[in-house]
Amino acid sequence: MGHHVKNLLLVLLAAASLAACSPARGLEAWRLLDDLAAGGGPSALKQATPEPARTRIAYRVADRERVGDLYRPGETARAALVLVPGAAPEGKDDPRLVAVAQALARVRFLVLVPEIPNLRDLKVRPEDADAVADALRHLAARPEAWGEARGKTLGLVAISYAAGPAVMAALEPDLRGRVGFLAAVGGYYDIEALVRFFTTGYYRTRPDLTWKRVTPNPYGKWIFLRSNAERVSSPRDRVLLIAMAQRKLDNLSAPLDDLIARLGPEGRAVHALLVNTDPEAVPGLIAGLPSTVRRDMAALDLKTRDLTALEAEVLLIHGRDDTVIPFTESKALAAALAPGRARLTIVDNLAHVDLGPTDLPDSLRLWRAAYRVLSLRDRGLGVPRAEREAGQ
Repeated sequence: MGHHVKNLLLVLLAAASLAACSPARGLEAWRLLDDLAAGGGPSALKQATPEPARTRIAYRVADRERVGDLYRPGETARAALVLVPGAAPEGKDDPRLVAVAQALARVRFLVLVPEIPNLRDLKVRPEDADAVADALRHLAARPEAWGEARGKTLGLVAISYAAGPAVMAALEPDLRGRVGFLAAVGGYYDIEALVRFFTTGYYRTRPDLTWKRVTPNPYGKWIFLRSNAERVSSPRDRVLLIAMAQRKLDNLSAPLDDLIARLGPEGRAVHALLVNTDPEAVPGLIAGLPSTVRRDMAALDLKTRDLTALEAEVLLIHGRDDTVIPFTESKALAAALAPGRARLTIVDNLAHVDLGPTDLPDSLRLWRAAYRVLSLRDRGLGVPRAEREAGQ
């Protein structure tokens, strides 16, 4: 995740004391951030904790066969969480994700990272929510997930585009009272706003304000194409669109003229959206997409869902400099939740999910988010309401 300011320990511990926080947890939160910044490199947390054990597991939920990686902490788990990777070719084996899973295990989370083939294939599909939900159900059923009696929290952490399927999973009726917290880094809320941003670079901090623009990272555009190309009904256009996406993901400067010239009506409708530069034209261009593509987009659109039904505490972290998904998406997601449900952390130097050097204010914001995760770890959230009340 990049480099982190490593000389803030005394400042952070002083802040913890002034805020009537636990100094021990404050130190642990600082070590967690330091370890996340170090990736696979040395850190104080690595020196102070046993090495987590990573095991590939197979599990069955209903009639569905699933696989994933289970990270067991070297000490008794205090809580359990599911970590959902973003759209990346290495999936759960991405070294950055492995480092995050290991860091969370070092602070005594039992961590399950499910294998989600669509995300590994650079596709985001509505059915990915089922894979996330099944991982939560399986983890909740594992006896070692609960560890010490005081730490019955089931958490959910999602990266980037996986935020949508993660929220959808947490809304499942049997999981609403089970998931204590959901943390999303660089997530989204409104599919139309997301498409507008990665195609044109335009966004608004509020619907009534004027457009702002940055140069978007083209990665988002080609992930969108790769994710939706298989949904067009024309076999010829399907093959051409997949080839276009793959060519650009392999080499962003690669020309596409030979493939574009062979597109049929469906393919041209998709291509017209991708090359559009007018923010006001986006709704009409989306309306012109094949119905199968629009159906998947609508299913992944959190804006159309009643998010006030979400019982988990939601921690949203986003970079103001994100050029893949704008920070305004996390702000909109926070506003759509029930009052008091969301904690929003916006920092200046978080290029989507890669943390750069941070100044003191951003370090304190991130420390507060890490402290909150550890606080939730040690509470009885994530236990079905009836069990919580029976134990009182």
